[in-house]
Amino acid sequence: MQIKYDFHSHSTASDGTLTPSRLVARAADMGVHVLALTDHDTLEGLEEARQAALEHDIRIVTGAEISVTWNGQTVHIVALGIDPANQGLGTGLQKLVEYRHWRAAEIGRRLEKHGISGAHEGAVALSNGRLVSRTHFARFLVGAGEARDMRDCFKRFLVRGRPGHVSGEWATLEEALGWIYDAGGHAVIAHPARYGMTRTKLRRLIGEFQELGGEAIEVVSGSHSKDECYTMARHAKDFDLHASTGSDFHTPENQWVELGRLMPLPVGCKPVWELLEA
Repeated sequence: MQIKYDFHSHSTASDGTLTPSRLVARAADMGVHVLALTDHDTLEGLEEARQAALEHDIRIVTGAEISVTWNGQTVHIVALGIDPANQGLGTGLQKLVEYRHWRAAEIGRRLEKHGISGAHEGAVALSNGRLVSRTHFARFLVGAGEARDMRDCFKRFLVRGRPGHVSGEWATLEEALGWIYDAGGHAVIAHPARYGMTRTKLRRLIGEFQELGGEAIEVVSGSHSKDECYTMARHAKDFDLHASTGSDFHTPENQWVELGRLMPLPVGCKPVWELLEA
C-alpha cells in the first residue's frame, strides 16, 4: 500500500475553519495516512487531533507553522515531530501569540482610519478568540462586502502598501530553529515559491536555513504549481535537504486545496518522512 502523507494543515486552533477533530476526520476520508497539524504559532489543537486520530486509521505528526522575519520579510517554518510539552518552544510561541494580539488590534485601528468600522471585533468573532490572523480579517471583510473574495481582500487591504497592512515582527530564523530542535523536531521551509523572492534571494534564505541546521523544504505544496514543485526539488537537491509535501489546507471552501490531494515528490528527492521515521 502506498502511504499518503500531508505535512501541512490548519484547524480552528489558528486560521482554519475545521476543528482539529473534524480536520482529522476529513483527512481520513481523503485517504491520508499520516497528517501533520501545523497551526500558526500554536500547539493548542494537537491533543484534540491526537484523540481524534484514535477513532480513525490515521497517524498524527505533532507540528506548528512558526512565523519568522528574515531580511525584512515574513517567512514560515514548519516544525514537525516536536514535543508539545517542551518549555522553550511553548514560551517562544507564546511571545508570537502576544504579538499577534497587538497586530490584530493595530490592523483594526488602521482599517477604522480607512473608514471600515468593527473589523477587529469582527475578526475576533470569526476566530477562536485566542489567535487572530489576517485570514480572520479577510473573512470579515469579504462577509462585509468590502472585497469579492479572499484573494481580492488581501490584495486591496492586507499586503504592503495597503491600509490594513502591519509589518511583521516575528521570531528570527535562528530563534525558530532553536525552538524546534530543543523540542526534538525537524524544521522545514514552508511553501518557498510563495514568497515571491528572486532566485538569488531564495537560495540565500535556504543557505542560511541550512547553516542553522535546517533539514527540509516544502517541495510539493497546495500553493505551488507543477513547475514550482520541480524548481523547489532542484533547490532541495542542491542544498542536500529533504523534501516535504503538504497541502496547507485551511478550509473546505477552497476547492483548489484539499487534504492529501498532492502530486508525488519528484524523482530523486529525499522524503522528509525518512527523518521522522528515523
